[in-house]
Amino acid sequence: MIDAFHESSTTLFNRHVRNWKTDGGKVVGYTCSYVPDEIFHAASILPYRLRGVGAREMNIADAYFGPFICSLPKCLLQLAGEGKYHFLDGAVVTPGCDSMRRLDDCWRKAGEDRAEALPSFFFHYAVPHKTADYSLKWFIEETRRLQAAVEKHFNVTITDYQLYDSIGIYNEGRLLLSRLDALRCAPDVAISGADALAVVLASTTIPRKSFNSLLMDLIAQIEAGSDRISGRKRLMLVGSANDDVELVRLIEGDEAVVVADNLCFGARFYADLVEQDGDPVAALAKRYLYHNDCPRMFGDYKGRLSILKEKIERAAVDGVILQNIRFCDLHGSENGIFERDLEAAGIPCMRIEREYGPLVETGRIRMRIDAFLERLEK
Repeated sequence: MIDAFHESSTTLFNRHVRNWKTDGGKVVGYTCSYVPDEIFHAASILPYRLRGVGAREMNIADAYFGPFICSLPKCLLQLAGEGKYHFLDGAVVTPGCDSMRRLDDCWRKAGEDRAEALPSFFFHYAVPHKTADYSLKWFIEETRRLQAAVEKHFNVTITDYQLYDSIGIYNEGRLLLSRLDALRCAPDVAISGADALAVVLASTTIPRKSFNSLLMDLIAQIEAGSDRISGRKRLMLVGSANDDVELVRLIEGDEAVVVADNLCFGARFYADLVEQDGDPVAALAKRYLYHNDCPRMFGDYKGRLSILKEKIERAAVDGVILQNIRFCDLHGSENGIFERDLEAAGIPCMRIEREYGPLVETGRIRMRIDAFLERLEK
C-alpha cells in the first residue's frame, strides 16, 4: 500500500496528476506551505506543491540565478526551463526567503526567453514576516487578492460555502496525518521516517479526497499489522525544506529511525487546523500565517524552540539532526542556535550542510551519521 505514496512522492507528473489532467482539470503549482490549498480546491483546481525532483543539471538556472544561491529554487527554475512543468496551468511564488523571492523575478525573465517555461497564470503571493494583528489584517487582504486573481483568470466563482467544504476536507487530511504521526513516534515505531515523508509528499500532489481515502486505508493497515521498528536510535530531522525520501532513508540506514521532524515538507505542513466558523478567508489567513512557523518569521525563536523540545520529549528522541541546504541563511543560522540550546538541555545534535535533493553527497553524510550514532551509543 505504501508504494502508492512513494510513486507520487518521487515523480513530478504522477498518475493522479495525469488522470486529473486527462479529465480536464486544472493544476496550479506553489512554492511554500504558507499558500492556502483550500482556495484552489474550492475552485476545482488541484493545488500542487512545486519540487525539484529530477533536476540533473543547472545550466538554465545558473544563467538566471548565478551559482551562489540555494539549490532548491534553482532546481525549480531548471525544471521550468526544461518544460518539465508542462502540466501546470498556473504557479504561485511566495517570498519564503530571499532566494524564493528571486525565483519570481528569474522565472518571469526565463518566460520572456522561453515561452513554454512560464504558465499563463503566475502570481506573487506576499506573506508577512511577523505574526501580529496588523500583519494578519494585511494577509487577509492578500489572500482575498489571490482568490480574486484565481476567479478572474480561471473564470470561476469561489463561494464561502465552497471554501468551508474545502476547509473541512483539508482539515480531515491534517487529522489523518496527525494520526500517522502518532504511529510514527510511538514507543514501538509503526512506520519509518522515509515512508512517513513519502505520505506527506503525496499529500501535496494527490487530489485531497483521494489522498484522504488512501491514507485512511494505510492507517488501518498499519494499526492492524504487527510489524514494528525497534532497537534503533530514534532521530528527529529539523531544518531546510527536504522532499528527498532517499535522504531520510540514508539517515536511517540499519541502525536509526526518524521518528519526528520539524520541516515544511513534514510536520509543519499539516500542523494546526483551519477554524470552521466566521469568515472562511480570514480563517485561512489566520491558520496559514500562525501555523508552526519557520525562521522566516521574525521574533518567534523561543516558540520554535519550545515546539522542538515538546516533540523531542513526546517522541523520546535520542538525537537531533539539524540540516540546511547550502546558502540557506535562515535555517543555517537558526540551526546553530538550536544546537547551542538543545545541547545545553542535554539533547545531542548534529549539523549538516547539504545540497538540495538529488545533488546530495551521500558518502559524506553517511559517514557523519555513523559517527553521530556512535556518539549516541556511548
